[in-house]
Amino acid sequence: MTTPPRVDGRTARSERTRNAIVDAHLRLIGEGDLRPTADRIAKLAGVSLRALWSHFADMEALMTASGQRVLEQRDTSYQPVPADLPLNERIAAFCEQRARLLEEIGPAARASALKEPFSAGLQHYRRLHVARVRDELTTTFATEIGQDEELLNALTSISQWPTWSTWRDVMEMPVETAQSALHRSVAALLTPA
Repeated sequence: MTTPPRVDGRTARSERTRNAIVDAHLRLIGEGDLRPTADRIAKLAGVSLRALWSHFADMEALMTASGQRVLEQRDTSYQPVPADLPLNERIAAFCEQRARLLEEIGPAARASALKEPFSAGLQHYRRLHVARVRDELTTTFATEIGQDEELLNALTSISQWPTWSTWRDVMEMPVETAQSALHRSVAALLTPA
């Protein structure tokens, strides 16, 4: 019988504190505070400012850790669409899932958009999100996309946060209407004329 590795108490506390800070950061963003201060984050996390800064060198480091958490949550929430379904069913399932995932990442994406131009960490996570969507598309619609990079680029573009944000935030579409717009766009690109 093997004994599980012993966890150092300080290491466990440190990890709990770090997670509490990231949780607080994402919770404030989720509540609409797109630029939470270190003071508000520390207060919600139940830690001192000193503890926050001992775990994160600056707000960039905290945003990077939060970006990683959002990506992990997105990956956990993602369910592959069976590639053997008829095309119309794959389109419907893909669009339903994209709408759900985009709504889930929405608060973090809004907050990220404010700082992304100046943040290498946030730019990195944006590229990872794009890569994951491209993978979803090439897996779900392999036959239809084939080697057509232009088609893949068009599908990727309409399946991303900026398009979703335009529909939801700028045009004030309800989720169902935005999902219908996504469905129509994807179907138009994938269905032969």
